[in-house]
Amino acid sequence: VEIEKSEVLTILGSSGSGKTTLLRCINFLETPDNGQMLLEGNLLFDATESKQYTDAQIREKRLNFGLVFQSFNLFPQYSVFENVTLAPKLLKKGSVEEIEANARTLIEKVGLTEKSDNYPCQLSGGQQQRVAIARALAMNPDILCFDEPTSALDPELTGEVLKVIKDLRGEGRTMIIVTHEMEFAKNVADKIVFIADGEVAEEGTPEEVFGNPKNQYKHSQNQSGSETVFC
Repeated sequence: VEIEKSEVLTILGSSGSGKTTLLRCINFLETPDNGQMLLEGNLLFDATESKQYTDAQIREKRLNFGLVFQSFNLFPQYSVFENVTLAPKLLKKGSVEEIEANARTLIEKVGLTEKSDNYPCQLSGGQQQRVAIARALAMNPDILCFDEPTSALDPELTGEVLKVIKDLRGEGRTMIIVTHEMEFAKNVADKIVFIADGEVAEEGTPEEVFGNPKNQYKHSQNQSGSETVFC
């Protein structure tokens, strides 16, 4: 699979097909059994050499990516502002003043300025997910990854998170999004990859995948909305 700079790649597939596993491999949370990963032409990962990578090297490679988890994974003991500034401060990604100014800008971008001093337990699910997006952006990753960013949300909260993602697309962010939101995938993706049983079964533009698929699909309904399942 290839993704160009400023493209949005959406990964679809039924539950258990390997979508999240692929995303975790990309973010060095899992180690692939084989294959390579290149970023801007530079070899970032080679499965034949993976045992030689030190923990420090893996942490360094991971900084190329930002991951927004399905279940938010905010630090409950820290405020919104502290969640967004924690990692940049630990890794000294600029002066304290620069980091805090950037955090305020990002918190404003996701529409949570008035919640800056609140703790995760004081936020709705949609607000927590927007904090998670701001936290990932604070590290200025080359590629921003989302693991089903709306599946843990009530339908009325889904829209506010999808709006933030659409705004990021408008800024030219390179993103990989695992989602079950079919209409959202059609509207936001430059390229769609459909995974079935751990393999890429379909790949192309939204028009090609939904309008002229090479394989047959069936549709089913679940609590998170419409889900496309390979026959």
